[in-house]
Amino acid sequence: MTIAGSHALVTGGGSGIGRAIALALAEAGAEVTICGRRQDALDAVEHPRIHGVAADVTDPASIATLYEAARAARGPFDIVIANAGAAMSAPAARVTFDDWQASLAVNLTGAFLSVQPAIAPMTKAGRGRIVFIASTAGLKGYAYVAPYVAAKHGVVGLMRALAAETARSGVTVNAVCPGFAETEMLARSLDEITAKIGRSEEEARAALANPQGRFVTPEEVAAAVLWLVSEGAGSVTGQAISVSGGETW
Repeated sequence: MTIAGSHALVTGGGSGIGRAIALALAEAGAEVTICGRRQDALDAVEHPRIHGVAADVTDPASIATLYEAARAARGPFDIVIANAGAAMSAPAARVTFDDWQASLAVNLTGAFLSVQPAIAPMTKAGRGRIVFIASTAGLKGYAYVAPYVAAKHGVVGLMRALAAETARSGVTVNAVCPGFAETEMLARSLDEITAKIGRSEEEARAALANPQGRFVTPEEVAAAVLWLVSEGAGSVTGQAISVSGGETW
């Protein structure tokens, strides 16, 4: 399994961690298809080996169209990074059914739909890499984000199930679990904390910082992904790797 010359899919590749992963893979020599709901955000990721295709990971038909178009243009996917996700904050008692369903749709069902079409072709080829971008919320509980925590725990379980199914096939399936990272999602979380609790942004950042006293960078998450899809990680499958500055649970 080599990165150079391979074809990778990165969902949610227009910003944040997904963007950093796409750029890292492209710099390593892969042709990278990125998807997201907004074509303008995808087009803003400028690299000659990155190709943006608008798609909705919660819609099976949209994912099928994405796979067909990408395969026709650059061949089947050798690497799939299921990164798309979203979080909202509220006490569990105030979470609406629609909020619950929306969180599971993008964070869990979307992760499954993103990788499902690649499983059979990768297994047949005897090679492939699948990486879910989960979260430390898939390994521990956090207050006020119950739907997100439940969905990300589901992603880790899904990863382990797929790793067991593909263990003898030459395909590896893993998850990277970042802590709070310097992304747009973090910025929204900080805004909610300052608005709801009345803390300053400095106080909010200190409350969310990891044991290293900082936040993970998207590039650090991308580096972990780059290793997992490399030839040297061929014996690594079924693992949830925390990139979180020393968080424990």
